[in-house]
Amino acid sequence: MSWQPAEDPTLGDEQSCNALDLVIVPRARDLGGFEVRRALPHAKRRLVGPFIFFDQMGPVRFAPGQGIDVRPHPHIGLATVTYLFDGRIMHRDSEGNALEITPGAMNLMTAGRGIAHSERTPMSARETGEAMFGIQSWIALPEAHEEAAPGFQHFPAASLPTVEDGGIKARVIAGSAFGATSPVGMLSDWFYVEVTAEAGALVPLDPDYEERAVYVVEGAVDIAGERFDGPALLIFRPGDRIAVRALAPCRMMFLGGAALEGPRHIWWNFVSSRKERIEQAKEDWKQGRFNPVPNESEFIPLPE
Repeated sequence: MSWQPAEDPTLGDEQSCNALDLVIVPRARDLGGFEVRRALPHAKRRLVGPFIFFDQMGPVRFAPGQGIDVRPHPHIGLATVTYLFDGRIMHRDSEGNALEITPGAMNLMTAGRGIAHSERTPMSARETGEAMFGIQSWIALPEAHEEAAPGFQHFPAASLPTVEDGGIKARVIAGSAFGATSPVGMLSDWFYVEVTAEAGALVPLDPDYEERAVYVVEGAVDIAGERFDGPALLIFRPGDRIAVRALAPCRMMFLGGAALEGPRHIWWNFVSSRKERIEQAKEDWKQGRFNPVPNESEFIPLPE
């Protein structure tokens, strides 16, 4: 995605109107005082590029002593991206990685053949209570890398490229967009960008990637004369350049990439191109064959 200024005359409303394929308004679910909104997978759309799971977490403000406690659980065949706008999450995994995830940082955990991890509000944040707001997404791995070695990449917010122009600020979390490229290592061709825009700003979504979507986190946008209020996932057909105009100060996530070479099966926290591999993962977790997460004694049992 190349960077073009807001006044670029090639941004056409007619193209944008024809290119909008599906609008998903994620439904809210309360997880015991903590709200999530799931946009993917959806009955009408399983994937956008390799994105197979997309959850908005919060916004929420925890009272002192409270927070999230996601006990150790397993993954295969995917990579997770936890991206925060506000708050902190303590990440621990079975590869021995342990660090606080903070706003604006890129945190990519590649499960590959298998990894377990926990996600908890840090003790320092529980003392006074803290807000939390962010997105958790899963990237389905290409078949050639489904059994890759597990790993974790962390890039602080300051190390990610940002582009500012015409009331727009874009942080390139992964891939290439707006003339900048993220330093994160990737196993397939995808992109992920946080975009904040002032009211009236015009943001281009170029046709550089085969599959593309815009998740409106907060605020409202106009595309070809039609208004969309967040939260909403707007999925576009390939080929056209899109013009997204902010009707109010807004925050968006631009995402997508090359389509996978075939369908994916998803069950609980497992993703694979083969159903039998998911069955194996179920049994491996049930029998305790995943490596344990250091300093964790709890775990989430296999769902019945």
